Amino acid sequence: MSREWFSLARWWSIVLKEVLQLRRDRITLAMIVGIPLVQISLFGFAINNDPRHLPTAVIAADHSEITRSLIAGLQNSSYFEVTETLPDEAAGARALAQGRVQFVLNIPADFTVRLIRGERPAVLLEADATDPSATGNALSAASGILQGVIDKDFKGPLAALAGGAAPFEMRLHRLYNPEGITQYNIVPGLMGVILTLTLVLMTGLAITRERERGTMENLLATPVLPLEVMTGKILPYIVIGLIQTTIIMLAAHFMFRVPFVGSVLALYLAALLFIAASLTVGITLSSLAGNQLQAMQMTMFYFLPNILLSGFMFPFRGMPQWAQVLGSVLPLTHFNRLVRGIMLKGNGWVELWPDVWPILLFTVLVMGVALRFYRRTLD
Repeated sequence: MSREWFSLARWWSIVLKEVLQLRRDRITLAMIVGIPLVQISLFGFAINNDPRHLPTAVIAADHSEITRSLIAGLQNSSYFEVTETLPDEAAGARALAQGRVQFVLNIPADFTVRLIRGERPAVLLEADATDPSATGNALSAASGILQGVIDKDFKGPLAALAGGAAPFEMRLHRLYNPEGITQYNIVPGLMGVILTLTLVLMTGLAITRERERGTMENLLATPVLPLEVMTGKILPYIVIGLIQTTIIMLAAHFMFRVPFVGSVLALYLAALLFIAASLTVGITLSSLAGNQLQAMQMTMFYFLPNILLSGFMFPFRGMPQWAQVLGSVLPLTHFNRLVRGIMLKGNGWVELWPDVWPILLFTVLVMGVALRFYRRTLD
């Protein structure tokens, strides 16, 4: 028997064969270029761990030169941006619960009178501290703002008030997560991340698996509507998603002691809505992909922006405006707000609706895309 030696010619022919296959696989080539570009763009331009210009509401029951200087000091610090003036504390609580603002500055009606009397009054700065990294630096800067107002305005007749302790104080209230525990923010967000990865990936392989196994022709020959095929393939995965939701919720409560203030029913309904959105994405990718490898590649291409732009890993308001616009399109961004709002804030449907309707709209639009491309496969 002749001994086989390594053949450079045979080896080179295999290399050329692989190169030709890659050239024909346009989706793989797009992923090779697209994934690095997306990652370097997002990490380089969109990610910022020191968010500034955070939306701040003011409840000003006292109007004086000192209170105006305090509000101006917040604006000039670059950490706070006054976006609205609210009439009372109830309106401030609603704004924080809905996530419309990150901070609420409350100036009491008798602030200036008590200040002149030397009674050392206080103003209240409330913060939505569900994400400690989003508010930490801004709250640290608050003491410097206070000192800047004292240096500017407490001169002449008011100079005596600035001689000893600060003539007034700024009390900081970190709402929903007063101890700044990271797990309270990360663990609820993991629910959406896990559901996105597993459900999109599993359903993304559904139709491509049928095509590769040769059973797609039998499915196409049956008198079923595209909508029936899509919903029929989605239903079993809805049950899987609800099981995963239950596991994560129990682990969050019993292992990590994450508080659960809101309604369990509201959380399951929000999860069901998000599961539907994730499954429609998976079915759409499955309809677009030619094989299971392409379906996996497209899943990862969808998953990366979700995890980086949704506010799961990095403060959402720390990103530039264009990145926030992109993040607002993704259902994971809204689901993270829903879960944290229900678990940490106890939000009801009035507060949840601003993040419910974008997921509903996303689901309808993506399902329309899936049905359109599925019909093309029937031709």
